[in-house]
Amino acid sequence: MTTTTATAAAPTSPATAQNLLAVTGRVLIAAIFVMSGLNKIANPAATIGYIASAGLPFAPAALVAAALIEVGGGLALIAGFRTRFVALMLAGFSVVAALGFHANLADQNQFVHFFKNIAMAGGLLQVAAFGAGRIGFDRR
Repeated sequence: MTTTTATAAAPTSPATAQNLLAVTGRVLIAAIFVMSGLNKIANPAATIGYIASAGLPFAPAALVAAALIEVGGGLALIAGFRTRFVALMLAGFSVVAALGFHANLADQNQFVHFFKNIAMAGGLLQVAAFGAGRIGFDRR
């Protein structure tokens, strides 16, 4: 009687790789939102001043809303919780931020930030279209 043991790892299936890519993508997209939201919480006066300098009303309320959206939405995206809704919300937030804070396209720095926000919105729309994958609370 002979026994054999498999010493080689089983190859990663395409579905497993796809799910690992999905969760990795969610974490990478969410990181900028979580970090930005935490920065707003850590530096409220600077953030309120920046919001006010853009000519937006109710800067203190906007700070609270932005921090909640960024931190809460970013963490929900990482966790794969209500992923499609959260991705749509963050995509909308990214477009609003691009228009409200980076619309001076003649300034090279603003031009880059504007299209960074638009690109993030595009990636988030992909997440909204295809869901979280199987790693996360949604598991779809």
